[in-house]
Amino acid sequence: MEIICHKLGATESAALKQLVQLYASVFEMEDFKIPDNDYLQSLLEKESISFFVATDASGQVLGGLTAYMLPSVYYTACEVYIYDLAVDQQWQRKGIGRKLIDSLKQFCKGLGCRYIFVQADLEDQHAIDFYHATGGLREEVVHFDYRL
Repeated sequence: MEIICHKLGATESAALKQLVQLYASVFEMEDFKIPDNDYLQSLLEKESISFFVATDASGQVLGGLTAYMLPSVYYTACEVYIYDLAVDQQWQRKGIGRKLIDSLKQFCKGLGCRYIFVQADLEDQHAIDFYHATGGLREEVVHFDYRL
């Protein structure tokens, strides 16, 4: 089966909706309510956020990622943060995640971005192994959340 990876354009709100529903399923988000179509459309129109999807020939979303473009004050290039990456459970370990990372890398190189970073929970050894296998360099950091 051919898997197609691409960055969502401003007219692909149906695919974004599929991606968000996939995230909710893979991340086991209880009582999740998807944002309304206008909000999702507004995200597609922002230059600071990109969505990449992996689809089959019919256009069904099998996986995807969300990346934020972060302008730097230290140099004239963006840093890119992968906020979410998920592949439908029945399609995991078939190279789809790697294709998504490769698509993002190519896109970011074309924009002249400085680097891409992502975080993984220490307990999530599968994610840690995946990011290492796709060329990520591990850094020891401590993450803090401020609940608002």
